[in-house]
Amino acid sequence: MITESIKRLQYLCDEIPAQLSIIPEIDFTNKSAPGKWSKKEILGHLIDSATNNHQRFIRAQFENIPTISYDQDNWNKLSHYNLIDSKQLIQFWEMYNRHLIEIGMRIPEYSLTRECIAGGEKHTIEWLFNDYVKHMEYHLSQIVSYVNRQHKVD
Repeated sequence: MITESIKRLQYLCDEIPAQLSIIPEIDFTNKSAPGKWSKKEILGHLIDSATNNHQRFIRAQFENIPTISYDQDNWNKLSHYNLIDSKQLIQFWEMYNRHLIEIGMRIPEYSLTRECIAGGEKHTIEWLFNDYVKHMEYHLSQIVSYVNRQHKVD
């Protein structure tokens, strides 16, 4: 089931934008070292992840084991996230994830076992959705000082 992951993603969409909005621009765009992503680029990576997982969640429902992977460094570099207005980037991250929540709520239970190849490995939609949220929590914790990974919604 992906019910708990949907609730966690909803919590992140409700809480994180305000935390991101108060990060000073200099801190949001600063890179800690050459070759490292800025906080803004990490958020961009999460948008890229949403884009690619969106395809996985949809295409795996009607295609026979599609292969969907991406080169995260080139996606990030060519998207120029550090140059995009922070407010726009935060809103896009939030809206895209709210869209994925809507999709997740409507995936029939029988489709959750359908498979997709991602990163060279075969996974079910259920595994991909749960992993997507875990991956997001990991990276958000690199951007904001606190992300409650154990948050449970009643």
